[in-house]
Amino acid sequence: MNTESSSSVLSRWLSGERLVPIATRMAHLTPPEISFEFFPPKTEVLEGQLWSCIRRLEPLRPRFVSVTYGAGGSTQERTHATVLRLVRETSLTPAAHLTCVGASRDEVDAVARRYWEAGVRHIVALRGDPPSGASYIAHPAGYRFAADLVTGLKRVADFEISVAAYPETHPQAISPEFDLDNLKRKLDAGASSAISQVFFDTGIFLDFLDRALASGITAPIIPGIMPVSNFAQAKRMSEMGGTRVPGWMEEMFSGLDNDPETRRMVAAAIAAEQVRTLQANGIDQFHFYTLNRADLAFAIAHILGVRTRTVEAAAGSNIS
Repeated sequence: MNTESSSSVLSRWLSGERLVPIATRMAHLTPPEISFEFFPPKTEVLEGQLWSCIRRLEPLRPRFVSVTYGAGGSTQERTHATVLRLVRETSLTPAAHLTCVGASRDEVDAVARRYWEAGVRHIVALRGDPPSGASYIAHPAGYRFAADLVTGLKRVADFEISVAAYPETHPQAISPEFDLDNLKRKLDAGASSAISQVFFDTGIFLDFLDRALASGITAPIIPGIMPVSNFAQAKRMSEMGGTRVPGWMEEMFSGLDNDPETRRMVAAAIAAEQVRTLQANGIDQFHFYTLNRADLAFAIAHILGVRTRTVEAAAGSNIS
């Protein structure tokens, strides 16, 4: 958000200096690549919501869509079923999340082989979170950390692998420098890109890219964008993941607890400013945390210049 004082802006306007709208600066550029994240549903009602979201976003032709694992690997079978249905019934390219938590190397490798045999070529490799309230303890026969998992997956098959990046530092990292070193280890182990944790202060992400480049990281780091319509829920999730929620953002949602329509309008405005500012700074890939809801992600993708295209009949069209 622009924090420049109104008197400063007025003096610049009176002197003849103008701020060119972002849309004008970016109009000549090719639309960015986009991707979406879904989570596996727990009930039939949520299953319907998920697939309504998928069908709404499919015509945008994202580069890939990822499907999450629950804490402690708790949604493994639902994740697998969702990924396989994406392969069978859509034109989308799924990326399956895999974690180290609660499984041996042999068990993780077996899941990876199942994905490869089903035609899945992209894995999002994560250390993973333990069940709620527990501390992370590596499985005695498992992969200890995400970098180890990446190495193991590359032995199973030639997957494209994405890993996680933390612009505001992983909550359990001993320092920002240690966290960047860990990101570099994951990329050096064979990952080709990183997807960032949610952030709301665009400057923090741009500063993180500068620090990553200075540390020798040249692989793409894709910003993770979460359009927020339920502010209380987003704040809880952010605090758990170490993401700061700016005071201006809380103020924008203030008084709207019982006004969902206005919340959606505010959410679209905030996310639109965020992605257009990133786009103006040369970012050409975006990953949207959809929370299995399509409308805001669809709107922000449209603002970025991504347009719908005819969807081909699926049935394995993305298997190579």
